[in-house]
Amino acid sequence: MNKAIIGRKVGMTQLFTAEGKVIPVTVIEAGPCPVVQIKTLEKDGYQAIKLGFLESSEKRLNKPDNGQFKKAGVKPQRVLREFRLQDMSSYEVGGMVTVESFKVGEKIDVVGISKGHGFSGVIKRWNQHRLKETHGVGPVHREVGSMGANSTPSRVFKQKHMPGQFGNERVTVQNLEIVKVDVARNVLLVKGAIPGSKGGIVTVADSVKSK
Repeated sequence: MNKAIIGRKVGMTQLFTAEGKVIPVTVIEAGPCPVVQIKTLEKDGYQAIKLGFLESSEKRLNKPDNGQFKKAGVKPQRVLREFRLQDMSSYEVGGMVTVESFKVGEKIDVVGISKGHGFSGVIKRWNQHRLKETHGVGPVHREVGSMGANSTPSRVFKQKHMPGQFGNERVTVQNLEIVKVDVARNVLLVKGAIPGSKGGIVTVADSVKSK
């Protein structure tokens, strides 16, 4: 990747084109993100930049965290993320990364934590159909049904679709298009939906597929 930024999902809305078409968009409050640290091959074994997002107070952080912010000369941040960029010559510690680095029409990848639905059954989690509601089936219409073969192999195979935790996992949506960039409000309008609930932290980077 060549550029990236940390943001927060605000919600979804729609835009109208000059031809009268409706474009569903997601509003992302992106940055400004101060550069807290620059990692190099010589010192750290890899090159990356560490960005911060959402200012915090010193009393909410421990001494090591406050120390790295003081060393960088930036205010304490609530969120920290690392990005391995190909070219970091334009970045310096204490500088700011804003939405100005992105342009309308660019393709981006958005990473976030999907909505959590708790412990869910196979119908909700895997979109399976329920059992027949006929005589003899019993009150088990939403259960998973048969889970294995006979005495050989006498076990349930791995990766079988079963009830369990649904959602609340890291999800990447690739090749989304930027519809509008609002520099004054630090906002990106992205065509389509992104993972997570309102207020969820997301990372935005230039798309791998578009290269």
